[in-house]
Amino acid sequence: MWYYEKKLEYPVKVSTCNPTLAKYLIEQYGGADGELSAALRYLNQRYSIPDKVIGLLTDIGTEEFAHLEMIATMVYKLTKDATPEMMKEAGLAPHYANHDNALFYHNAAGNPWTATYIQAKGDPIADLYEDIAAEEKARATYQWIINLSDDSDLNDGLKFLREREVVHSQRFREAVEILKEEKDKQIYF
Repeated sequence: MWYYEKKLEYPVKVSTCNPTLAKYLIEQYGGADGELSAALRYLNQRYSIPDKVIGLLTDIGTEEFAHLEMIATMVYKLTKDATPEMMKEAGLAPHYANHDNALFYHNAAGNPWTATYIQAKGDPIADLYEDIAAEEKARATYQWIINLSDDSDLNDGLKFLREREVVHSQRFREAVEILKEEKDKQIYF
């Protein structure tokens, strides 16, 4: 299976307790374009994709779980010392009432994660274009969170995650080209 090394893919640091930033980051934890959705999307799609790109979906899907762990660590560090009043001021009172400072899969608006966030069409090209879009949406969300954050330590980890989304998008684009070339060969031969 996999070997789990008890360290994060990239170090996670935060400068101070900040439940407001945690609320924004929760979008990447349990939101439609977040890391859980991405990991499950790719690991599910690999069953109906040609052998030439199965490994890519497996690799990126498992890396997305590593990103999920980083986001969880960030949210935890941003809220672990938060008082109920701080959680309330950050708009996290409903979360606090249900979960205290525990993590829970929902988006920044408090809507619980749902399987409707992930797609699998069964057409490899359509699925890969969906994956490219998912990576680009995650990249944009990371940039917007960075724009909202004044925590340089946190932003360092967010920039790492943003850049990994760019790399994943590029790999999916390459996979589309590989499959298109393969499809063209089948049409003409």
